[in-house]
Order: sequence, then C-alpha cells, then structure tokens
Amino acid sequence: MIAEDSPGKQEAFIKGGISNAMCAVRLMLWFLVALALAACASRPINAPITQVDPKSGYRPNLLIPKRQNNDLHTLFVLSFSGGGTRAAAFSYGVLEELRRTEIIVGGQRRRLIDEVDVITGVSGGSFTALAYALYGDRLFSEYEERFLKRDVQGALIWRVMNPFNWWKFIGGSAGRSELAAEYYDEILFENATFGDLLDRQAPVALATGTDLSTGSRLAFFQNDFDLLCSDLNTVRLSRAAATSSAVPIVLSPVTFNNYGGTCGYQYPAWVASVANPETRSRPSGRAYQRYREMKDFQNSKDRPFIHLVDGGVSDNIGVRGVLEALEELSASAAFRGEVGFGVIQRIVLLVVNAHSSPSTDWDRRESPPGTINQLLQASGVPIERYSFDTVETMKDRAEISKWRRDLLVAQARLAGETEEAAEASVPKITLYVLDVSFDAISGPKERAYFMNLPTSFVLPAEDIDRLREVAGRLMRQSAEYETIVHELGGSPGE
Repeated sequence: MIAEDSPGKQEAFIKGGISNAMCAVRLMLWFLVALALAACASRPINAPITQVDPKSGYRPNLLIPKRQNNDLHTLFVLSFSGGGTRAAAFSYGVLEELRRTEIIVGGQRRRLIDEVDVITGVSGGSFTALAYALYGDRLFSEYEERFLKRDVQGALIWRVMNPFNWWKFIGGSAGRSELAAEYYDEILFENATFGDLLDRQAPVALATGTDLSTGSRLAFFQNDFDLLCSDLNTVRLSRAAATSSAVPIVLSPVTFNNYGGTCGYQYPAWVASVANPETRSRPSGRAYQRYREMKDFQNSKDRPFIHLVDGGVSDNIGVRGVLEALEELSASAAFRGEVGFGVIQRIVLLVVNAHSSPSTDWDRRESPPGTINQLLQASGVPIERYSFDTVETMKDRAEISKWRRDLLVAQARLAGETEEAAEASVPKITLYVLDVSFDAISGPKERAYFMNLPTSFVLPAEDIDRLREVAGRLMRQSAEYETIVHELGGSPGE
C-alpha cells in the first residue's frame, strides 16, 4: 500500500505516474499528428498528354536506329525473369558474358553486348535492365556495391517499420511501394526518368507491371503509355522498378492516373487484321487478346486509375510481349513498315530465367503442407508452367517460321515465278531462341544449390558471385549460344 511506504517512495511513485501519463499524452499527440500527415500522403502523379506523337518518346523503333556500333539487320532481345536478387545477379552475369564476347561485323571488332537492342525485365530482372539502360558500361563497376551486394530487403523492412516514415505511405494514395521507389532512387537510380534515357546508347529497357484488375501487362515504354494518354518521359525509373517488383500483399500496388481516350490515340495497323475474330487469320489469337487489353486501358471513364503489381503475375520471364509482337508483325505488312521492320534479317531472343524450385519433403509425410506453403505453391507452380510454355512456344515458332517460309517460296514457284523472284518475294527472317536457366546445370548437387536460393532482395556475397559465374558458364556451354555468336561473326569466350 502507498500509505505504508516511505515519503520518498510515495514521491517517486507519483513522479513515475506523471511521467508515464506525459509519455502517453506525447504518444497520443504523435499518433494524431501522424494520422493527419498520413491523410496527406500522396503518390507522384503521371502527367497527361493531349495528343499522341508517334515520332517522339521512349520507343524502341525510334531509339534503336540511333545506336552506334549496332547491326540494324539483327534484332537482339534479352529477357530477364523475376526472382529478386537471384534474378538480378543471374541476369547481370549474362551481361558480363556478352561484354566479354567479341564479334566482327563489317570488318570491325565489336562486343556482343553492343548488339543488344531491347531488354525486357520483370521484378528482380527489371533492376538490371533499367540500371544498364541508365549506366551503360558504368554498371560493371558500380552495380554490385550499389544493389547486388546490399541488404535491400532489410533496408526496406526497416523503412516500413520506422514510425517516422508511416506518414509517407499510410492513408492517401501512396503505399509501401512508393517508399521502396524512394529507396531505389537513393541507392541506384538517382531520380533519373525515362526522359533521361532518350540520348543514351544503351539498349531500350522495358520493365513490366501487371494490371491488378484485368491481369493485363503494361510495359514502361511510350507505346503502352499512349494507351493511358500519359507522358512516360517524366516517370522515374525507380517507380518502374518498384512496380515490376510489387509482390502482392508484401508491397502495395503502384497507382497511375489513366487519361485514356483523350489524346487521339490511333490503334497500330495490325489491329485492323485481328480486331474481327471471325475474319482474322491464324496465328493471331494473342494479338487479338492484346487488342482487347488495349481497349480496356483506353477506357478512362470507367477506369480513371490503374493499379499495377509485380510483372511476374502476368509474365514472369518477360517474353509474352515479344511473342505478341511477332504475331502483330506477321498480321500486318503495313505495321512492319511503320516500325521499320523491313531491314531485319534475324531475331535473337535470349531468355534469362532464374526460376527456383526449392526442395520439400511434403510427399514423404501423410499430413499436407501448411496454409502459407499451399498459397505459395498454388501461385508459384502456375507461373513456372506458364513460363515454360511461353519459352517452348517461342522455340516452336522459330521452327515453324522456317518451314512456313519454305512453303510460301514453293507456292510462289508453283505460281510461275522464277526461283530468284520466289525467294525475294518472301522476307527471310531467322529466329533464334536461347533459354539460359539453372535447368541446364549438369551436376545435381550444384543445380539443387541454385534452385534452392530464396526469392528475396538479399543474398550473401558468395551467392552473388556464384550466380554471375554460372550464368557465363551456361552460355559458353550452350550449343545454341555458339550458333548465335557464329552467325553474328564471333566465337563464345573470345
């Protein structure tokens, strides 16, 4: 009882009570201030455009011809998959190998990396793609320290848990992904925008997000932002990376204003060939589906806001856009002319797939795995199978394109054309598809090691170095890669 305590203890007790009360008042006041600030938390607003200008902006068909030391007869596309730091390091190792490989074009010795025209990036792969587009060769001296060998995940968790940051993403229209974008600017992107990439000599980098409402892809290049009637030039690279890696629930969607339908957007020429499902020719089913998605983005009246999440939800290897583009090009000769496709003689698609397959003991036990593991498996398995199907479809298309051209040439000959005229009447475009993944590792123990690396944004430095090394080794051991390098005028490992 207080009455039985000494006066000193009574005084200490009273002072302690007052102190605790003051702390509680301070905490309540701070909480109210935080709520007031949170109500004002807002995201960056993407700028509208009043008229589409197909001759300006971040567009591959405008930027690729401007690149120096680049063979315009070859369209070289890299596709970097998702997978956190594992994917970022694996794709970086591929860039290192391309940089080491030399070829001879027109009697001049060049690096194979300089022939790369486009890099599609999803989630972890988008960081490597965007950073290379921004840094160029500077990437090879700074990327490890700035990103790969940094505890990005720990830093993000600390920022989210820090109460002094809550006003930035609690309430209003901002979210945790905006806080992540702020961090990515500090360590890697330096507040650069897509407008800053227009004069760079690096490949065009296309990071991809997924429309949460429809599951459609939205790539960060002006062609897709035309659908939203929005100017990509002012969008920061960090927001593109944050969007592409915005894992649902873990991170918040990234929201963009949609002004679609207000800027005189005209559908590309290929749409006329596929818009009517009853008259369109095969194969153009994916192109028709893309047309439907484009119409949805144009509907800003019913969809004034587009909420984007991880690009891996719709395409974890970044190849679907390439596949659809090939269908669009096949569907319309006018479209091929629009994008300057007539000079292309070969297309090289190098898919860098850092997918994992962690070992489990579920099948050895009678009890099924827990709820969390079931959810992870239920989402991961369809994504991996979808990715496998996409790569195989591209390989099938490479084979089909060969015999389809032979068939068209034969038909021209039967119609009475000379052999030379028949050959000239059908453009000869060779498609090469190379899949670089852990599946090609011959040793079971080493393959299991890479397959069990976690999908996170932090890995030990030893894992980073091993990922870089195995990427180059798998390329040098690939017969398909050897063929590609030979066709371009070099030898792997030169």
